[in-house]
Amino acid sequence: MRDVFRQARSYDRSVQLLLLNQFTINLGFYMLMPYLAQHLSGTLGLAGWTVGLVLGVRNFSQQGMFLLGGTLADRLGYKPLIVAGCLLRTVGFAALGLVDSLPALLAASAATGLAGALFNPAVRAYVAADAGERRVAAFALFNVFYQAGILLGPLVGMVLTGVDFKVTCLVSAGVFALLSVVQIRSLPARRGDAGEPASGGREGVLRQWRRVLANRPFLWFSGAMIGSYVLSFQVYLSLPLEVRRLGGDGEFGTVAVALLFAASGLGTIFGQTRVTAWCRDRLAPGQALALGLAVMAAAFVPLLVASAVPVPGEGPARWVLAAGPPVLAALLLALGTMITYPFEMDTIVRLSGNRLVATHYGLYNTLCGIGITVGNLLTGAALDAARAAGLSALPWLALTVLGLVCGAALHGLQRSGRMAADVAEGRPVRA
Repeated sequence: MRDVFRQARSYDRSVQLLLLNQFTINLGFYMLMPYLAQHLSGTLGLAGWTVGLVLGVRNFSQQGMFLLGGTLADRLGYKPLIVAGCLLRTVGFAALGLVDSLPALLAASAATGLAGALFNPAVRAYVAADAGERRVAAFALFNVFYQAGILLGPLVGMVLTGVDFKVTCLVSAGVFALLSVVQIRSLPARRGDAGEPASGGREGVLRQWRRVLANRPFLWFSGAMIGSYVLSFQVYLSLPLEVRRLGGDGEFGTVAVALLFAASGLGTIFGQTRVTAWCRDRLAPGQALALGLAVMAAAFVPLLVASAVPVPGEGPARWVLAAGPPVLAALLLALGTMITYPFEMDTIVRLSGNRLVATHYGLYNTLCGIGITVGNLLTGAALDAARAAGLSALPWLALTVLGLVCGAALHGLQRSGRMAADVAEGRPVRA
């Protein structure tokens, strides 16, 4: 961690503040969100479909508005969108703890999702702009702070929710309120290249969107990278389900699921900068991305092998089978993400031509969000069908193939010249 802080201090103050902001954003978000469903169904006594609706509205409002958030960031500047998103999340999180009617809960949930759509593209575009040629290393640090917030947030939330969920909501809202004040006072105003036409004048939003949608290398890249998000999301979906299937819903299952998240988060915190430095010295961006997808594909091989092993009865052997392969899969997924993430964020900037960067990030997040939703539906259906048919290996085989296909697609994009970063600028400059 000392090396992480040393590298962070080597960047401009704006980048340092954005790294701290992202840690705090995730801290505030994850201290509340893991416990929201229980509050809605338990304390408020809402039906299951209603709980799903409230949570779904948050996800839909975020994924569906990313493009708008990115466009506004390019047109108005990055700082106003970052501040507006944090203020909106302050209001939304406070409301989630204070209201109990369904319309108010839906409005609060939509506000928290819209908040993420406002600040996420702006933050990434701001980091890319101020890090300059050191973008790859900067995004590696960004992922460390990002994962640290995810790791610490649920622990803080568990303590606060033990007192009262309302306390959790108000503390989380307070975190975002404080973050808003810090950014208003300390974050410099920053505006990227909004892609205005050379002839002058203000280009309309629809025309800008058409230009982004006409960027075929970017769209090909986005399509190939969707698989990485489907695979990495299995830490939240299929891996916990597999642990519960073999380990049960008791204390062991709870501890084993916690190990999944701990392995993923700690692996990133302590390994990200070293992994990025190794890849940056030896691989072109497209090669690193293809390698990362291959590692993600390999993450499901231990589960594939374990599916061929007879399930032992109760005891240590069953616990090892229930926890060992999923935890190893979580570590490999974290490693694959460590390899891909900095080069992925950098490649989006390069494919955008450094113009309308936040808009490109916004569209990219929307496409990947749609991919995650579809991928989760298909994965869940595959898990149910495979268990009913006695073919437990089928979902793991399908996920492995998905990773290999997406990795091959990225490799093909590089070789064909569609990944402009590899062709125009070669390997990224070492930080």
